[in-house]
Amino acid sequence: MKTNQKGFSLIELLIVVVIIGIIAAIAIPNLLASRRAANEASAISSLRTLSGAQATYQTTLGNGDYGTLAQMSTGGMIDAVLAAGNKSGYTYTVTVYPRSATAPALYSAYSIPNQHGTGISGTGTRSFATNESGVIYSNQLATAPVIDPTTRAVTSGSPVNP
Repeated sequence: MKTNQKGFSLIELLIVVVIIGIIAAIAIPNLLASRRAANEASAISSLRTLSGAQATYQTTLGNGDYGTLAQMSTGGMIDAVLAAGNKSGYTYTVTVYPRSATAPALYSAYSIPNQHGTGISGTGTRSFATNESGVIYSNQLATAPVIDPTTRAVTSGSPVNP
């Protein structure tokens, strides 16, 4: 019989597993919250990019009108990922209102999370919208703030701080 055995006992191994479990229980929610915050920051940045691209498109290629995601991508003003309408856990849509004899050209851009919420699969807790004013609005809903096509008034949203 050996009297000098080296190694860990079952109790010591269980204590290590419990400690790792506690650390994981603390770290995983923070990691998921960080991912959601990064997705939301990317959505705000992408809407700012869209706003600038719209201004450029209107004055260079649009002959006074704003462009769709596809038109701005073709013109080289936004990347292909944003033009596809799905980037960093958010879905993007752009509605264009061409100018007429009585109204100027207008656009509305929206960004909503693919999976709204704080759960494991949640990609964001805020939705965003902007228009030709360049102001980005947000809300805590699974639908973007509403921009009235006539008055341009925004409902169910408040401006995002710069």
